[in-house]
Amino acid sequence: MVKFGAPEWIGQFVVTLNENEAYAEAAETWEGDFLFIVYPSEEGGNDEEIVMWMDLWHGKCRDHAMLPNRDAKETAFIYEGEYANWKEIIEGRLDPIKALLTRKMKLTGDRAKVMRATRAAKELVRTAQMIKTEF
Repeated sequence: MVKFGAPEWIGQFVVTLNENEAYAEAAETWEGDFLFIVYPSEEGGNDEEIVMWMDLWHGKCRDHAMLPNRDAKETAFIYEGEYANWKEIIEGRLDPIKALLTRKMKLTGDRAKVMRATRAAKELVRTAQMIKTEF
């Protein structure tokens, strides 16, 4: 088991993502990097923001990093929300697009581009679900 939000977790996520043919197909035209930001939650999990950066390009992750804060790198997109909501998404109890529509998560960047790539977003989540994650 790998602790969600730890450097080992994002490393395992990237390896698994780059091996996922369904994601490669769904995101074959995607170009854009993301900050995935996890806020502290009353349910616990983290005391400070967790900031993960991923450079997603044509169905692969070209690079990634844990960042010290949200200002450490400018990106095309930011997807962010509370730890509890991230947990629900990864456990399959909350759809990542529905989370945006219900304001449980926030997206900064070209929303229309993301909405055209919902299949890729769902494959990202399915990939995260493949990792034995400790919350």
